[in-house]
Amino acid sequence: MGDSTYCPDCKRNTEVVFDHSAGDTVCSECGLVLESHSIDETSEWRTFANESGDNDPNRVGGPSNPLLTDGGLTTIISKTKGSSGDSLPSSLGRWQNRGSAADRNLLHAFNVIATMADRLGLVATIKDRANEIYKRVEDHKPLRGRNQDAILAACLYIACRQEDKPRTVKEICSVSNGATKKEIGRAKEYIVKQLELELGQSMEMGTIHAGDFLRRFCSHLGMSKQAVKAAQEAVQKSEELDVRRSPISIAAAIIYIITQVSEDKKLLKDISLATGVAEGTIRNAYKDLYPHLSRIIPNWYANDEDLKSLPGP
Repeated sequence: MGDSTYCPDCKRNTEVVFDHSAGDTVCSECGLVLESHSIDETSEWRTFANESGDNDPNRVGGPSNPLLTDGGLTTIISKTKGSSGDSLPSSLGRWQNRGSAADRNLLHAFNVIATMADRLGLVATIKDRANEIYKRVEDHKPLRGRNQDAILAACLYIACRQEDKPRTVKEICSVSNGATKKEIGRAKEYIVKQLELELGQSMEMGTIHAGDFLRRFCSHLGMSKQAVKAAQEAVQKSEELDVRRSPISIAAAIIYIITQVSEDKKLLKDISLATGVAEGTIRNAYKDLYPHLSRIIPNWYANDEDLKSLPGP
């Protein structure tokens, strides 16, 4: 906090909070996402000096990677000066390629994961967790013959869950290289099964709450700060209910309710598009929440008359 930016909802300059996990710039007063998926363009210099006080911004070599056989510190043999052609002499070529195929495959997989994570604005800890999951599954049982794009996307989905920064399967699907939601879902089940066999116990995936997705969904729909606040309160109160719906569908249904009792109403198809939840699923979740509207919707936002005006389930 400390930087200020003009907020269109507050209609003045306000302090902003940077959510590095999502790449979002958020107004500290109303919660509006002012900028999403921002890129950090600052220098990545690291200090290699012996004394911590020295200013020695050198950037020599790449970082080591413990997931690779040689730690990622492979030496590449260059061609001799004045030589022609793209190939090395046969003896050097054999040494160049000796034992490097497995690491090349891993590096390609890690690069694909990093690309997907960057497009979603995910932090490095999530990338590292996804890389670790992939390496463990690959070591335990080779993935030859399986949909590699779906496996990599599923690793990233699981990593997000375990790091308490969940993303929907649709969000992961949107940045994958052609893998469908069904393929990612199957790959996720396969990976979880393999890791549970390795651990000998159930795998911890992290708990998903409707509030984990709410702010992003509201921002996509351009909802006002009052509507977002009301939706957040409604989501918190909905957790006290015994409604057996997925957190994502609960979040979508509450957004639908909040927008219907406001002046800025949203179409169900627009909410479905922004949340990735099917219209029929939102209707079913709305049907389950309907008997509890007076309990979950803040009375400062909507009174009983407003709630009665909502369509029946």
